[in-house]
Amino acid sequence: MRNLRIAFGLLTTLPFGIRGSWQPGDSGRAGIWYPLVGVVIGGLTWLVWYVLKQYFPPLAVGVMTLVVWVGLTGGLHLDGLADCCDGLLSSNAPERRLEIMKDPHLGTFGGIGLILVLFSKTIALSILTSSNGLGIILAATVGRWMILPASLLPLANLDGMAADFASGFKRSVVFISAVFPLGLACLLGIPGFFALVAAGVAAAAVLMLSYRRINGVTGDVFGMLVEVTEAAVLLSLTV
Repeated sequence: MRNLRIAFGLLTTLPFGIRGSWQPGDSGRAGIWYPLVGVVIGGLTWLVWYVLKQYFPPLAVGVMTLVVWVGLTGGLHLDGLADCCDGLLSSNAPERRLEIMKDPHLGTFGGIGLILVLFSKTIALSILTSSNGLGIILAATVGRWMILPASLLPLANLDGMAADFASGFKRSVVFISAVFPLGLACLLGIPGFFALVAAGVAAAAVLMLSYRRINGVTGDVFGMLVEVTEAAVLLSLTV
């Protein structure tokens, strides 16, 4: 149960997570629970979306649902997305790009990246149909599962969050924890299958960009991975 609480403490603002006194590698050992945390985040978000849908116009539903979604995660992954956009898209050497990603200030590319992803999610949540509503849970779950295989890639920074995760992570967890996104995709049927494909394509694009620009992955890349794959799943379900 300790690893489960660590996972909630790392990935959510919910009050039952452990938020301090972690040991080296704890984030990786808690990785098996990341998809389940996604189920909880997605489930709460879906519940809010479903209730709002009964009383408000589509755009208002999209905006308010996204506010709740971001609130549940504390904007953790959005921070990684912004840092990656600023660093990975800059025309500098890999070492300088890593320095930019560590800079807490928001740059132009980071702002554009945030706007595009948040806008995409808002529109998708606004037009998502009731029959595909479970896609919200799938998006949150797939996004966090993607961190697991990504952690097996080369590290761009040997002393960051990704390095700590990799030090405690076991490869077998990738397959064990896949039961969550696969199960949800099956519930959605064919749209769920296409959502998984969209998530895979989006994740591959993020990881290829990261590898080419900084020769590996970082904790910020994991955050970008979550945000981009969530958006890809939601958008695929609106087609």
